[in-house]
Amino acid sequence: MADTWEAAHSAIKTGIIAYPTEAVFGLGCDPRNEVAVQRLLSLKQRPAEKGLILIAADYSQLLPYVEDSAIAQDKRFSVLSHWPGPVTLILPVRKGVSTLLTGGRDTIAVRVTAHEPARALCRELGHALVSTSANLTGQEPARTAAEVRQQFGDSVDWIMDESTGGAANPTRIINPLNNQVVRDDA
Repeated sequence: MADTWEAAHSAIKTGIIAYPTEAVFGLGCDPRNEVAVQRLLSLKQRPAEKGLILIAADYSQLLPYVEDSAIAQDKRFSVLSHWPGPVTLILPVRKGVSTLLTGGRDTIAVRVTAHEPARALCRELGHALVSTSANLTGQEPARTAAEVRQQFGDSVDWIMDESTGGAANPTRIINPLNNQVVRDDA
């Protein structure tokens, strides 16, 4: 596994990686690297105003992006009780976070994944990752490493060859501060 992690560390510095999530493969990059985020949006043909999801191994990896102090004390349990798990939350964004990640909103979509390969990857890299489905916008998302290679070829710098979590649909997206469901998983 050491060789695998070394390749992941090398690729994430400037590139795009692919890895399994709960239901589909995700395309990702270091969210602090604007050039890589722009490259990912271009590769996927995804409009920047849609924003992106960040995944992490634990909540602490999301603190550079989430304005934690804006989460009211009476809402904290409702927020943190979803994780780790297959639920993406819309939370207040920290000032200065790239609009490429937020789509220009004052919120950001984040998830502490329970899918162990993706969680181990975030843990190994030491930070959150951009996570968007591995497909061209409007196409079916890849569910295997082979499908990622077929759709993107050499445009992806590293692919984690592990299985997805087997969920039928992408994760549910909710705003726990107002209970709005943005995307249901059914």
